Amino acid sequence: MFKIGIGPSSSHTLGPWRAAQRFTASLEQQHDLSQLVTLQVLLYGSLAKTGKGHGTDIAIQLGLAGEDPVTFDIGLIDSTIQEILTRKRLCVKGVKEIDFDPVTDISFLYTETLPYHPNAMTFLATLRNGAQLAETWYSIGGGFVKKEGEEAGGLTTVQLPFPINTNADLLHWCRKTGMSISEVVMENEGAWRPDKETRSGVLNIWRTMKECIYRGCHSEGMLPGGLNVKRRAAALNKKLIGGRTYDGFESWVEAIRAGGSDFKYILDWVSCFALAVNEENASFGRVVTAPTNGAAGVIPAVLQYYALFCDGLQDEKIIQFMLTASEIGSIFKKGATISAAMGGCQAEIGVSSAMAAAALTECVGGSQRQAMMAAEIAMEHHLGLTCDPIGGLVQIPCIERNTMGAIKAITASQLALQSTPDFAKVSLDAVISTMWSTAQDMNSKYKETSDGGLAVQIPLGLSEC
Repeated sequence: MFKIGIGPSSSHTLGPWRAAQRFTASLEQQHDLSQLVTLQVLLYGSLAKTGKGHGTDIAIQLGLAGEDPVTFDIGLIDSTIQEILTRKRLCVKGVKEIDFDPVTDISFLYTETLPYHPNAMTFLATLRNGAQLAETWYSIGGGFVKKEGEEAGGLTTVQLPFPINTNADLLHWCRKTGMSISEVVMENEGAWRPDKETRSGVLNIWRTMKECIYRGCHSEGMLPGGLNVKRRAAALNKKLIGGRTYDGFESWVEAIRAGGSDFKYILDWVSCFALAVNEENASFGRVVTAPTNGAAGVIPAVLQYYALFCDGLQDEKIIQFMLTASEIGSIFKKGATISAAMGGCQAEIGVSSAMAAAALTECVGGSQRQAMMAAEIAMEHHLGLTCDPIGGLVQIPCIERNTMGAIKAITASQLALQSTPDFAKVSLDAVISTMWSTAQDMNSKYKETSDGGLAVQIPLGLSEC
């Protein structure tokens, strides 16, 4: 559920980047890269319609060049892409340089959609001996990719102690063992790696989230893309901090805490944290899919709220939060989707809000069933949320939606903590099923195509909010 990568979209940026990497790896495995002559990329459906705004073409070029989104210096993106465009040359995997013009060799097929998934791309390679290799890949949400004809579930050979596909499965194991959600997840993670590695990996994800929040709260200017959207997190941070001084993340935390615990003050900080992350995401910054880039601000904002205002700034508490959130997200992915191109924004902001609500509830002492109830409440009030980004950019309404998703998560958690799950009328599995049926009924123009909603109501370049 949590992948470190570069914005602005997990399905339209990170996914195509990974697909390009895997295609070149396949090409190298099957043929000698020195024999490569030409490469072409075809983008279909949602990838074509909003690919420019999401930087799909940029991600593909970097992926073909062998760069990795986890480690690539984001400060080099513009210069790297400009060099490819100017020279019309691409060094595939850093090994073989070929003629490559992004303008003509990356085709946006706006009117064509492949049946398996709206986020489809085909890579075409020609070798010196005339042989050709073609692979079609799908970016299925959250940075996950799948090759056409590839069997899903390559890792299912691992025998999990507590196999989980639905919330009912999770509840069964919690009841049978008496363990919390996070404890069940940790046991399952142990099937892949030692606990020490899992904890280290989770804390590295948290470190990336913290750096993203801090960077976003101290970066000013306009977001790229032509909408003239002004970054707001830095100004809000400055206003809320007042005259208090700090020289890094830790002292910044103390400066925030020194401001008190007034409801409005805390509410403003939650919004600030979410704005910061998604402004970074919209600027091709390094973020964590949670479960997607478009919804990357909800979980960091709620986790930062918990850490700062609920005394949760402890490694074990951070790990507990992330493990619980990941399991809820995984259940949504298995039972519905985490791709806006498949399910609208309910699949991204809605899922992230449900993940955060459950995690917060467990961490502040709620029972397993209260955590599940919190997730259900959060999603129930995101059902039907459309994805209609103006200009195909992850800016309007996406950035503000992260603030709303974070606040809804906290509210859902509070409601669940003050409720008795025995009297709940809607289960988490029922709301996941409802979300999926709603997604299937939703018109395609509301599924990350920029063909409907706000995307066709607001003239490009006129809005600053």
